[in-house]
Amino acid sequence: MKILIIEDNPTNMKFASDLLIIKGHDVIQANNAEIGISRAAKERPDMILMDIQLPGMDGLSAIKLLRKKDETRDIKIIAITAFAMKGDREKMIGAGSDGYISKPIDYRALLSLIEILSTKGYGSHTGTDSS
Repeated sequence: MKILIIEDNPTNMKFASDLLIIKGHDVIQANNAEIGISRAAKERPDMILMDIQLPGMDGLSAIKLLRKKDETRDIKIIAITAFAMKGDREKMIGAGSDGYISKPIDYRALLSLIEILSTKGYGSHTGTDSS
């Protein structure tokens, strides 16, 4: 599966990339939302891991834009967030993400959510709190 990671923190990017590559996925990287949106439209990944706190455009705004574009609207999106407040899950799902993982990332929860979403159609909107 081809997975685009949109993450501005180099340590988090390396962790997610290494994990996904070890599991046999093709990984595309972007360190901000604008580059990520462009790469999503061009490369058509099967899934996007979207950090919510990004410089410039935030991840929720980026998800909304991806859902409006014909070429990216059906890509599965997992929001990755340091937010763990009540109601944040609803914000992520309401913006158009199919699921979310909270930071620090539990790699087992992330891999499980990727597996669940890869076998379900868009709109499954599954959330996982890894804390």
